[in-house]
Amino acid sequence: MTDLCLNRGKTAGVLQSLCNQKLMAVLNFILFLIAGLFMVLFWLTPFWLLYRISDLFRLVFWRLAGYRKSVVMQNLHDCFPDEPEENLKKIEKSTYRNLTDIITEGIKGFTMTDRQFIKRYRLSNPETIQPYFDRGQSFIAVTAHFNNWEWGASSASLQVPYRVVAFYKTLSNPYIDNLLRRTRERRGTSLVSIRETSLTFEKLKDTPTIFLMAADQNPGKPDNAIWVKFLGRETAFLHGPEKHARANNLPVVYAHIVRKKRGWYDLVIEPMIENPNELPYGEITRRYASKLEEEIRANPGSWLWSHRRWKHRRSE
Repeated sequence: MTDLCLNRGKTAGVLQSLCNQKLMAVLNFILFLIAGLFMVLFWLTPFWLLYRISDLFRLVFWRLAGYRKSVVMQNLHDCFPDEPEENLKKIEKSTYRNLTDIITEGIKGFTMTDRQFIKRYRLSNPETIQPYFDRGQSFIAVTAHFNNWEWGASSASLQVPYRVVAFYKTLSNPYIDNLLRRTRERRGTSLVSIRETSLTFEKLKDTPTIFLMAADQNPGKPDNAIWVKFLGRETAFLHGPEKHARANNLPVVYAHIVRKKRGWYDLVIEPMIENPNELPYGEITRRYASKLEEEIRANPGSWLWSHRRWKHRRSE
């Protein structure tokens, strides 16, 4: 009798799990349809109107919903302790404007033409990386969640003669994730899950490739992180760029994303490391953090302050 009850309980649990999976699949598909509706609407929307929509979103995110407002202000207070409150409020406002611009531009990007991308997201100094092309040498381009990094993944392959691989964290909605990958790959950029980073470097070791990596977000496993001083604080950084640059002996460049005005960007490449294994461990990450800090201090409202960047504390 007891075994019968246990079996019934297990069966009920399995059925409940299947129901939950089906419900989640339905919800994901509904969200995909809503995203598709926005894509069509934004495709028909001229850029001047797009930014009026972004301004409306900013008011909703910032004033009405207060999306992660406490996280933003806590990060700003901790990183700029001597800054007057009035200035921090200005940075806060710029942060939400930057965030909603990225969201609206990201949706618009699904239906933009190649010509629009090349015109609005320009690689300003291709001569800097030409020597790598001439030698047939792969390299790693590190960037950050600063200004519109999303368009960079789409436009990069349109402006260079190399294969471009961008590593990313897979989206929880499989329909939207598949759409994102197909859109990027249509323009020549391969999106690869961060879970397949090592495998991808190994597979492409003989193929000239630009590997795009953003390493400024909080690492999921702090035990593997590289700790450096960043914005006056001990900060955990993802170890991926350092690890793979050393393992494959690849040069590393820093990709500055410069917003000239809303919807217009320059991608400026700065060589950072030529021979990674000649440097002490952690130096690649330290230089990356230093470059990013320079950008943030110059334009603090262009970074993603809504991210819980300092969630981890270094163990003694």
